[in-house]
Amino acid sequence: MSAEEFLRWEHLGIAEWVNGEVSIMAVTNEHQRIVDFLNRLLGIFVQISGLGIVRSAPYAMRAVPGGNIREPDLTFVATAHLERVRREVLDGPADLVVEVVSEESVARDYDDKFAEYQDAGVQEYWIIDPCPNRRRASFFQRDAHGRLQPALVDANNVYRSSVLPGFWLKLEWLWQADPEPDALAALAEIVGEEKLIAALRTRQ
Repeated sequence: MSAEEFLRWEHLGIAEWVNGEVSIMAVTNEHQRIVDFLNRLLGIFVQISGLGIVRSAPYAMRAVPGGNIREPDLTFVATAHLERVRREVLDGPADLVVEVVSEESVARDYDDKFAEYQDAGVQEYWIIDPCPNRRRASFFQRDAHGRLQPALVDANNVYRSSVLPGFWLKLEWLWQADPEPDALAALAEIVGEEKLIAALRTRQ
């Protein structure tokens, strides 16, 4: 299948075009729970802050011309780079990419995609790994030399983004399954309840 055929191919689930071959990705309930929560959390934060847009798989990203076509779990594109957003594909690197690891994607997310995203110019990369024997979240931010370097989580297990000014994430939210975390309640903690209510009201 050519890259052009892949982009026109209407498919269910997540698939990627790598070196001319198509791979279909498996998605578990835990994977989807985390993606759905982060999609709501990041999506509303970005919208009320006027920072850009958030997209979820299966929207595709071709980070470099002629390169592989990935379908990241989540991407954030800053307002300054919205010209990269095309109908079928993000034509260029996202500013932030989030991948949630499944059992069959460990090497792909930690190694293959890390190298691709670093070389392409992705500014921030999150790897969320809910697999029971590894459960961890790894965050990487681009340094002055263009390399993605590990970003620290503070003593309270809170991560602060570099490309989303004012955004922070409690790691405990990622693993909370029963009950699932409330994205609006989390947002109220991040931006303040009054600001969140006011922002939502202006968009009604």
